[in-house]
Amino acid sequence: MTEEELHPVVKLAREAVESYVRNGVILEPGELTPEMRERAGVFVSLHRHGELRGCIGTFEPAEDNVAEEIIANAISSATRDPRFPPLTVSELDDLEYSVDILTEPEPVMDVSQLDHREYGVIVESGLRRGLLLPDLPGVDSVEEQIAICRLKAGISSGEPAKLYRFRVRRFSQEIAGTDDGEDASF
Repeated sequence: MTEEELHPVVKLAREAVESYVRNGVILEPGELTPEMRERAGVFVSLHRHGELRGCIGTFEPAEDNVAEEIIANAISSATRDPRFPPLTVSELDDLEYSVDILTEPEPVMDVSQLDHREYGVIVESGLRRGLLLPDLPGVDSVEEQIAICRLKAGISSGEPAKLYRFRVRRFSQEIAGTDDGEDASF
């Protein structure tokens, strides 16, 4: 996929990673598209040869706008995901990028209100929270989605917890050429 075909959200994530990994420079956002002007939680996922290579995000907005969230989380995905060593320059050409912009989480009263393909989930107990994005390969049920969230947060299966759901607008290299560049809508 050429640079011109990338959705501006994906292009910004890629430019942020490349600027930081190649030159140690934190990119300044240029012209903002409408979705970049919003405030929202954002996750940036990096894949290399089809395998996850980094994924970091914010549940809720931490920056002034989505563009700044993308830049911060793209750099963190490349350099601070504790599951992986920091990216090297030699890996940059092999990366595929995905950016998820989250809706505001809403409380869930019953598991029947969840759908692992449509909604991401947050499991919360006290100050511990675990989040899992929707529609991930290998996650085949709501129960599995909740179990992964509990594990990420260190919340045992028998421990009482609050559930929240959210939707995402997903932008990725694979779908940037579609009409709206979105997998899931609000």
